[in-house]
Amino acid sequence: SPISSLKREMRNLSEECSLEPVTVSMAYVYFEKLVLQGKLNKQNRKLCAGACVLLAAKISSDLRKHEVKHLIDKLEERFRFNRKDLIGFEFTVLVALELALYLPENQVLPHYRRLTQQS
Repeated sequence: SPISSLKREMRNLSEECSLEPVTVSMAYVYFEKLVLQGKLNKQNRKLCAGACVLLAAKISSDLRKHEVKHLIDKLEERFRFNRKDLIGFEFTVLVALELALYLPENQVLPHYRRLTQQS
């Protein structure tokens, strides 16, 4: 399904950018929350996935400015969207998630376990 393939892309991109499995797990939770809210459509699903990875990386990692830029470059390349659209959409996703970027462990742990067992 398109959702599964996007999550696979999110994982692959995160590995390329050396993001921790917990960061990918958080991005998955954000993304699934958007799916459950019915916020995704064909036009915005790649932007949603990209914004979720970017938000998770910002909240869970101690990224330097050049690392954030590298991540945005990779997101732009992988998902084929414009960085300006991504940056604008990041706020839209943040609002849809009701600014709740810190997640309870029980939401992140199942994804984390799956990711670390696959590695």
